[in-house]
Amino acid sequence: MSLNSEWLEIIYEIQNCKKCRLHENRINTVPGEGPLTAKVVLIGEAPGRKEDEVGSPFVGPAGRLLNTLLENSGLKREEVFITNIVKCRPPGNRKPRRDEISQCLGYLGRQLRLIKPRVLILLGNTAAETIYGLSGVEWHGMMRDHGKIFEINVYGVKTISIPTFHPAAALYNPRLRTILLEDFTKVVKPVIEELDKTFTQP
Repeated sequence: MSLNSEWLEIIYEIQNCKKCRLHENRINTVPGEGPLTAKVVLIGEAPGRKEDEVGSPFVGPAGRLLNTLLENSGLKREEVFITNIVKCRPPGNRKPRRDEISQCLGYLGRQLRLIKPRVLILLGNTAAETIYGLSGVEWHGMMRDHGKIFEINVYGVKTISIPTFHPAAALYNPRLRTILLEDFTKVVKPVIEELDKTFTQP
């Protein structure tokens, strides 16, 4: 099966998914978007109101901040793949519950095995806690571990991971916004530059 046909199958299953209660109130599912050959995958928590309306991830104010962060790291949005731990919006933008996460994780696993990213950027505590729980990495919380580089194996994919704050949390908190900008410029950017070197070496 080709990359595109397998991706279309995943999208179809997500769009028709009724595994958990989140399907009851959704307008659109938000499977994720970006090139299936992306070296970098970003994972957030869950779609918000705007994402639910249009079916794309990070399209509201947090998405605009994320675009700026990517540009500061030498990345373009169209070069990365962006998705979330859960693919439907929780009511009132609440945190997804454990059973909702567990029911949805199979889709994320298939996405990661399909794309095989070299770098995972984990946006927010839910994304980091979930991925590190799957990888057997001890997670101490975002304030302690943000901006650190972890080598992990998740769903059989060996990759570098970098946890940082969710852009939505930084929109109205200048301190978090500063930390987030620093994580992208001082950690993500050098990792991407080093990755680019390995891809351009003869």
